[in-house]
Amino acid sequence: MATKILYIHQYFKTPQEGGAIRSYYLSRGLVEKGFEVELITSHNDSHYTIKQIDGIKVHYLPVKYANEMGFVQRINSFLKFVRQAKQLAAKIEGVEKAYISSTPLTVGLIGLWLKKKRNIPYIFEVRDLWPKAPIQIGAIKGALLKRYLYRMEAKIYRGAEKIVALSPGMRDWIKEVVADKEVYMIPNMADCQFFKKEIKDPKLIEFYHAETPFVVTYLGSIGQTNHLEFLLDIAEKSLQKGLNINFKIVGQGSRLSAIKLQAYLKKLNNVEFIGHQDKEGVRRILNITDATYVCFNNLPVLATNSPNKLFDSLASGKLTIVNTPGWTKDLVEKYKCGFYADPLNPDDFLEQISVFMSEKDKLEAYKTNARSIAEKLYSKRLQIEKLAKVLNNEQHFRASEDEVYILTA
Repeated sequence: MATKILYIHQYFKTPQEGGAIRSYYLSRGLVEKGFEVELITSHNDSHYTIKQIDGIKVHYLPVKYANEMGFVQRINSFLKFVRQAKQLAAKIEGVEKAYISSTPLTVGLIGLWLKKKRNIPYIFEVRDLWPKAPIQIGAIKGALLKRYLYRMEAKIYRGAEKIVALSPGMRDWIKEVVADKEVYMIPNMADCQFFKKEIKDPKLIEFYHAETPFVVTYLGSIGQTNHLEFLLDIAEKSLQKGLNINFKIVGQGSRLSAIKLQAYLKKLNNVEFIGHQDKEGVRRILNITDATYVCFNNLPVLATNSPNKLFDSLASGKLTIVNTPGWTKDLVEKYKCGFYADPLNPDDFLEQISVFMSEKDKLEAYKTNARSIAEKLYSKRLQIEKLAKVLNNEQHFRASEDEVYILTA
């Protein structure tokens, strides 16, 4: 009989919706490996809905959430989801394990409740370091609240049967909090079947106004943590230097209007804004892209992130530029598939990218390396296999020396 997993992720998305679709990949992969998966998530509709999605039974709870919400509104949304998810989880029979994916951290309270009330063990997936990230950003203030949230974090970690981290930096922090806990590395994944390293399509070049010899694309959320002002600084310096680069910003978020206004006031005619895209839209834009820019604010905690679009970039065989000095910097430098650019020094970015604009052979070699590392270390198949092993209590992963990001801590 199939092992039944209760998968909980407040922001579950499908490829048709776009955005972060890690949970879709993992839950669908588990179904294909013989697990039974029921998933609890939320949507902005006003009613509860159940859908069958590629073998996954998905429960949609009516809990509204948007990036534009204020701090108090977000907290209310998080707690409302916890309450409704507990009520629903109490009715789902036959569950052997729960797989609970943050953020927000509050979903871990569902795991603690399942363990106490229903004797169901849970595995906790840490997608972002919470509350460390919002504290560093300045969204959470007050010593009492900070202490309370750090205690909540430790309690959730301690209660988990195992913990899954998405990056080495996240793993290291978790081990500081709960040194004796099993922590497994399962980073975000590269869909090497969907994304390809391909020649630019002339029709797409025309459609996206990408006739410029070199196109740099940002893909993802446009929020406070991303600080796309760094990209605008680069675009401004690029114009001053007369470099023929077109910058495309693809996505949505709470800072989109402000970033658009800054680009307009600075007269950045080399910057184009493209709205939120589903997975197919991302593939089309990546086709006409030479390099991607993975942008985060200059805060230590954000260097631990495991950004989805980094892996889309690698799978598409793109020069991958990062601006955080953590594991992503180590990755692109070690495997020669991109480079790190100091976010506070736009000239650093432009000096490095100029080499790739003038040396086409070097650009092509880095693109090939990007695709190669996507297949070797970050393929969707590999990450699903690792999760299945975690759920099946297999204690050791067989990995090559290069697979430093997937070993147990």
